Amino acid sequence: MSTSSPAVTVLRTEARLFGREPAALFWVMLSPTVLLVILGLIPSFREASDDLGGRRVIDVYVPVSVLFALIMAGLQAMPPVLSAYRERGILRRMSTTPVRPGTLLTAQLTLHGTSALLSSLLVITVGRLGFGVALPVNLVGYALALLLAVACTLSLGAAVCAVSRTQKIAAAVGGAVFFPSMFTAGVWVPVQSMPDTLQRIVEFSPFGAASEALDATASGGWPGWFSLGVMALWTVALIGASVRWFRWE
Repeated sequence: MSTSSPAVTVLRTEARLFGREPAALFWVMLSPTVLLVILGLIPSFREASDDLGGRRVIDVYVPVSVLFALIMAGLQAMPPVLSAYRERGILRRMSTTPVRPGTLLTAQLTLHGTSALLSSLLVITVGRLGFGVALPVNLVGYALALLLAVACTLSLGAAVCAVSRTQKIAAAVGGAVFFPSMFTAGVWVPVQSMPDTLQRIVEFSPFGAASEALDATASGGWPGWFSLGVMALWTVALIGASVRWFRWE
């Protein structure tokens, strides 16, 4: 009889714990799709708009809802969990066992990254079946932009956890980062509808760049190198900050 590796065992345990949190399941897995459905039920959002180049508002909001899923997983769900483990001394105690704290950190990144991708897939499916939103034409480019956006989001969540000594601080810092992230992702106003000057500024943010990249690939193009470069630079910078500031206790 084979036995699972410590990493697989930790991942399974964390997945079971995540599954027992109804609030986390709703906000990460369902709320982005609920947002899309609510917007899709607005008649004017299902009509072509000259301001969007003949596209409908609901077409633009599929990539936005995908980014909303990433934000919920990376900024709202993950940092409080890791901070709680550190505050309760779990990470410190793990450092004396064969299961190193890094194993738990890897499991959390894998779990929340996977949940964000599954939530994104649900958004795309509902958008297609419920509102006739075209599937991404450039699948390779879309996958590249989405995976880079996931990496950027998780590195931002890790940075929030790194600077937060307690679960309460993580919730406060995460909340402070959450609202600007929502704005730059286009949740309230799609990036494509922003004034030109504001749009150029937002494109330097990780989620503004992600919004541009996902929107371009959804329309059949290739994600702009500028957008990909911005996300890559943010990811590298945030990983560096997380490694520098993160403490196991």
